[in-house]
Amino acid sequence: MSNAAAVFAAVFIALYVAHSVGDHWVQTSHQAAHKGESDRNPGQSSRTGRLSCTLHVLGLTVTKAVVLIPVVLVLDLPVTTGGMVAGLGIDAASHWWADRRSTLAWLAKATGKTEFLTLGTPAHPAAPATADGGYAPTLGTGAYALDQSFHHFFLLVAALLIAAV
Repeated sequence: MSNAAAVFAAVFIALYVAHSVGDHWVQTSHQAAHKGESDRNPGQSSRTGRLSCTLHVLGLTVTKAVVLIPVVLVLDLPVTTGGMVAGLGIDAASHWWADRRSTLAWLAKATGKTEFLTLGTPAHPAAPATADGGYAPTLGTGAYALDQSFHHFFLLVAALLIAAV
């Protein structure tokens, strides 16, 4: 395995773990509930949504840095400050974009994934949860699965940037 491949692998693992912690433990309930708010929906505020999303992504990015820096130091990984800034920057920007919710819903619609996006919600044609109309309380939602897979793709991009720059 080349040195760059080893750096990529270690960085990706650190980012993946930190993403899970930051997205589920560090994010506040208020941020999770309000980060997608938009003036287009009654009773919501774009300002509240943007601020909630920004604070969530800030906490998430700090979490990733707090996890990644010791990994880099302990394993003596040859990464640059520019690579770290580029990788964490693209990850933060893409995370903010997706977590505003309407943007990811647009992407789902554009790729023919609208039905999957609504899976597990009352909006799904076969609600309450499953495609055949059965109850599945541990299924989660299609929106969550699409959200996380989008974030995982950008974790890969971030790890590549950090390893290569």
